[in-house]
Amino acid sequence: MKPRLDFSALSPDTMKAMLALEHQARNSGLEQSLIELVKIRASQINGCAYCLHMHTRDARAHGETEERIYLLDAWRESPLYTDRERAALAWTESLTLIARTRAPDEDYALLAAHFTPDEQAKLTLLIVTINGWNRFAVGFRAVHPAGSDRAAA
Repeated sequence: MKPRLDFSALSPDTMKAMLALEHQARNSGLEQSLIELVKIRASQINGCAYCLHMHTRDARAHGETEERIYLLDAWRESPLYTDRERAALAWTESLTLIARTRAPDEDYALLAAHFTPDEQAKLTLLIVTINGWNRFAVGFRAVHPAGSDRAAA
């Protein structure tokens, strides 16, 4: 795959705005493990290899287990995730797929049961931010750094 555009170099003001969102989301006070799970799950849904590469590495660096990373796509069928994580993952899926889901009341009720209103806003900003990054990376065909010099045989 060949990148279409180096958006970070060619539009520094845009990157400054995205980095401000990222800073706010990263420093929201939500658990680091939860932040990485949300970023990975949204990136799985959006098919963003660049972000999956980055956030699976970040999750491991913060102590996330391989098993939980591998099973994240099937979180509903695994007992490895807490009720709070399940609420966040359901909300992540609802908002990432909002054209299809319309953020159903059931997902919001689950969210409200495990997150304060302030945390709900912070989690939603996190989801908005990773979906934005996914759209930049997928849209402009950003190539993740590991193995980018080698094509599959």
